[in-house]
Parts: sequence; C-alpha cells; structure tokens
Amino acid sequence: MKTRGAVLRTSPGRYEVVELDLDDPRQGEIRVKMVAAGLCHSDDHFATGDQTPAILPIAGGHEGAGVVEAVGPATAGFAEGDHVVFSFLPVCGRCTWCARGLQNLCDLGAFLATGCRFDDPGSFRLSLAGKPVGQLAALGTFCERIVVSTASAIKIDPSIPLDVACLTGCGVGTGWGAAVNSAQVRPGQVVIVMGIGGIGINAVQGAAHAGADAVIAVDPVEFKRDSALKLGATHALATIEEATEVARSMTNGQGADSSIVTVGILTGHDVGRGLGAVRKAGTCVAVGIGDTFVKDGDINLHELTLYQKRLQGSLFGASSPTADIPAQLEMYQRGSLKLDELITTRYRLEDVNKGFEDMKAGKNLRGVIIYDS
Repeated sequence: MKTRGAVLRTSPGRYEVVELDLDDPRQGEIRVKMVAAGLCHSDDHFATGDQTPAILPIAGGHEGAGVVEAVGPATAGFAEGDHVVFSFLPVCGRCTWCARGLQNLCDLGAFLATGCRFDDPGSFRLSLAGKPVGQLAALGTFCERIVVSTASAIKIDPSIPLDVACLTGCGVGTGWGAAVNSAQVRPGQVVIVMGIGGIGINAVQGAAHAGADAVIAVDPVEFKRDSALKLGATHALATIEEATEVARSMTNGQGADSSIVTVGILTGHDVGRGLGAVRKAGTCVAVGIGDTFVKDGDINLHELTLYQKRLQGSLFGASSPTADIPAQLEMYQRGSLKLDELITTRYRLEDVNKGFEDMKAGKNLRGVIIYDS
C-alpha cells in the first residue's frame, strides 16, 4: 500500500515528505496507523550529520503512537484496534541483557541505525521508486503508516490520549529514568539538571518524584526555566556555574549529589562541568548525544579519582520499556506524572522541519506531529 512519510535522502539534509510503498506485515510484525509522533533531538542529529544512518533514504522518527491496522500471520499478542506506543529500543526478551532486566541494552538495539528488520539485515518494509528505504530505530514514525516488529510495540490502555502517550516511547523514559535509575536520586538530595528540553524536563519530574529537596534546572532560555519551575524544579538558573554555586550553598560547600547532563548536543566540556558540580562520591549522568566524529573531553581526572566521583552514561534512562512505559502511563492517569504539559506545539507532517527549527530555537519542550484521523 501507499503511505506518506518524511525521509532524509542525504545526511546532512532536510526531511522531505514523499509517497512511499509499504509492504504487508510478516510474522512477528504489525501495521500501525500513526496518530502522533514526537520530534526528538535525536532525529535532528541524523539531519545535521551528527549521527550517520547506515542507509539512505531513511524515514525519520522514533517516538510515536498509533492504532494497529493489521497483524502479520502467526503473530500472537496483538489485534486490530489495539493502541500501541513504540519503544525506540526494541525488547527481544531473550538476550543476556533482557534476562538481567536491562532491556534498554537489548541486543536488537544494534540494528537501530540500519533501518532494516532485526532478523534480516537486507530486508526492508518501505521503498521509494523501487529503492529500499530504512526506518529510523526500525520505526520511522514520521510516516502515516508503518510496519514494525512487535519487539518495538507496547499495548496501552485505549483511554489514554495517544498524542501524550507517544512521549513515553523516548523523551519521558529517558529523562525520568536518568534521575530515578541512573542518578539514583534519593529523598533529601540536591540535583542539578543541565538542559531543559524534551529529556531534561522529565529528569526534573523524575528527580522531584524521587524526593529531591532541591532540583536545580539549568537552561539559558527563560521559557524553559519557567516550565521547569512548574514541573518540579525548586530553582531555575541560566548557567551551570550559577547552579553549582547554589548547590554548594546548600551542602556546606560540597556540591550537588548528582548532576544530569541533558543538553541537546553533548560535548566533553558539558560533561566536565557536570562532573565538577557534584560532591565527593557524587554522580554525573551523561544523557545527551553529540557529534559521532568528535572525541573531545574536559574532565578533571584528579577529582574523578580522588573524590571518588561517578560518571554514568544513561541510555533510555536505564529503563525496561515493557514495565516502565505502562507504569509511567499509570502515573499519568493518577496525576503524578505530567504529560499534557510537555507538548508545546502540534504540527502537521508537512511542518516537520519547522518543528525542528522551533526546537533548536528553544521554543518547545516537545513538538508533536499529529496525523489526520
């Protein structure tokens, strides 16, 4: 069948909306009619060339939700009409990492930049003029309809609005988990969150929910600082230097218990400042993504060793999607996790590039593409 989608023909490049051919779902796959797709900075990294896809053209988008239209043969667990959120990291449930409860490190994640099927590196479900088109994160949520593996889909309560539910497939879990799982925030602690975008705002929510006495949000954009104060931050400052001084004033000069670095384009300088903001035995969590080809660093190794600090990477907030996405949506239903407030602007598919321009201009916490019903 035909479907429209936003693809990159080059990297660096701009997303272009084209008509694509979409195959039927095979065993272990479902076809989903998209309702909403989040505009995440990671998608823009492929447009700017910070990250390089293994195939071009590639359909963008890895955060989304929709309704199942068709189920592949001999595929259990899904039915037409099911509402699903996509986990941008698939879960096989069988590899060493899944068995250890580290679903975010599932071996299937190795195929995310290839745009192909997990079990067949040469197999694709989208094409353009007879040429294979990859699906970013094996999803490609910037398409009106997609065929995906059931390893990437999580059924949800149909009463939950899909435009807000889609955010749990990446941004919410990445930020929330960075605070709760990776930083292991505890009641009474002082936490700095550096960069208040679609990830950082959820790190603020996670740190506040975990019981931090002080959540210090850092961002040069006033709108984002104000938003952070509404969603759990106790302080909001323009620079990490100011935040570090405030943290030290609360801790007898020691520094924050943890810093969570969620800037849009991560550099070694950012990580170094985040590490410098924490106390002895404190934790700096690196969440953002930078240019793949830049191997920089600005870390005080003396403090890292002698102050026994911890530098922790965090992928999808160390989440287990099959457990954490439903749990986060239950929190949303109870009112303890804010999702509606995260959506700043809704866009049509044709406006995908405008959405990323607004993101980089600091206008959005999260922009969301809404598809025609």
